[in-house]
Amino acid sequence: MTSNRILIALADDHVLLRNALKELINTFGNFKVIFEADNGKQLIDKIESTGMQPNICVLDVSMPVMDGYATQVAIRRRWPEIKTLILSQYDNEFTIIKLLKEGANGYLLKSADPGEFRTALESLAKHGYYHPEFIAGNMKKYDPDSKENLEKKLTKNEMIFLGLCCGDLTYKDIGEKMGVSARTVDGYRDSLFKKLEIRSRSGLVMYALTAGIVPITTLPDDKSSAKGTN
Repeated sequence: MTSNRILIALADDHVLLRNALKELINTFGNFKVIFEADNGKQLIDKIESTGMQPNICVLDVSMPVMDGYATQVAIRRRWPEIKTLILSQYDNEFTIIKLLKEGANGYLLKSADPGEFRTALESLAKHGYYHPEFIAGNMKKYDPDSKENLEKKLTKNEMIFLGLCCGDLTYKDIGEKMGVSARTVDGYRDSLFKKLEIRSRSGLVMYALTAGIVPITTLPDDKSSAKGTN
């Protein structure tokens, strides 16, 4: 890290927004934008050709040539130590889950204010992750249990449900896979929300990933994936 600064790379095909983000980031004191790109391919090429590796890449989800998802996959395979913050115009939970499963360290809606954007970057630099749900009073207590501790806190079926939430199954699909009713699935979800102090499915996914319940890029196939997690 040059002069202890957090080095940032931006990828967004909207030039005005990208320039605004660059100017904003450079006012944050310890952060510096080292380069920007119109799309993911250009970003990857710049990292490879310049030899300058950013600490954090800020990626738009929707970009031509190589979108945010494909860029996330490429970065994780080439430079797993680089943190990534995904910017999205829409709060699509399945898109968020898909990106988190591919190793994205956090996401932020484009409607967020500058203060939250700075908080997201600071959280990535300090903690290695960012999820809006764990901010505004929750970040100070957010410290995911280890898998062993969660096994004591959650029931076996809650652990199975938590793992399946990290895939692309709907709650109805999860119920069918587990062989339980929709009401029972709702019960598992509500119980996890209460026990883990979480309010959304993407929050459960972030919790599961940071706690090591579900490995990045590995989807649970069936109930045996949670074997031994009573």
